[in-house]
Amino acid sequence: MSNHTRLLFSGSLLAMGVLAAGVAQANEPESCANVRFAEVGWTDITATTAVARELLEGLGYETRVDTVSVPIAYSGMRNGDFDVFLGNWMPSMASISDPYIEDGDVDRLSANLEGAKYTLAVPQYVHDAGVTSVADLDEHAEQFESVIYGIEAGNDGNELIQDMIDDDAFGLGDWRLRDSSEAGMLAELRSKVGNEEWMVFLGWAPHPMNTNFDMAYLEGADDYFGPDMGGATVYTNTRAGYAEECANVGTLLDNLSFTLEMENQLMAAIMDDGEDPRDAARALLQANPEVLDEWLTGVSTRDGDDGLAAVHAALDIDQ
Repeated sequence: MSNHTRLLFSGSLLAMGVLAAGVAQANEPESCANVRFAEVGWTDITATTAVARELLEGLGYETRVDTVSVPIAYSGMRNGDFDVFLGNWMPSMASISDPYIEDGDVDRLSANLEGAKYTLAVPQYVHDAGVTSVADLDEHAEQFESVIYGIEAGNDGNELIQDMIDDDAFGLGDWRLRDSSEAGMLAELRSKVGNEEWMVFLGWAPHPMNTNFDMAYLEGADDYFGPDMGGATVYTNTRAGYAEECANVGTLLDNLSFTLEMENQLMAAIMDDGEDPRDAARALLQANPEVLDEWLTGVSTRDGDDGLAAVHAALDIDQ
């Protein structure tokens, strides 16, 4: 082969390589380069969102997160302001999320957590005193001051509590819902438990509250919070068509699933140890690199390179 021929051949290979790289990146439009998360101030969703951001940034994407109320998260996905929400707790969130999904404004992807729980709870000493069901609450209205403690206004759990009150279910028609926040509710719980005062509140798992407090979940609210004492599954939601438009990110989101143990560990690091959510997520991934094999199956970098290798490098994990 002459030098001229070699140069032409080499030039052709280089051109093909550049074209191939361009095609790999062109599989997603430029609008996919920045992944916009809605987050609602719950520690579990803060934690899982932090994990997703670590992965995506390791793949060469930019990420942004905005903390909003649940209704704003859904209207924002409908309006194209947010791409992803990792906190669709079902069935308790059905009244908020299902209309958006049924109208085709929001897509529900795969479950990212199985075996969760979401219903009313009391300190264990209250349960031991005979309050084992929501039907027992009104009999002890004076000890509870006829108050049920929820979290932030507009939250689906608060709405379910208000539905119980509005329906006069279990004689709760003259009770009040006290809106607060996750942190505010838990601070109130800590204060009342310290004095063995009575309190009924919105509880869920996974969450460090289940180990930080001796507490019990109440039976009987299945018509509101779902069967199995509020048994729940958490789904990933996106704005309509996002997983097809941004197929590489969509594959990652569809692969992404957590365990109760994993989320408990993350939330304890954030809430009990005061770690930054991104630092806690990074430490978890570094300590458990095997989870990346499944999560990054079929996932490339933004530029079309090996996704697993890129995330390992970004996280300083030995290959």
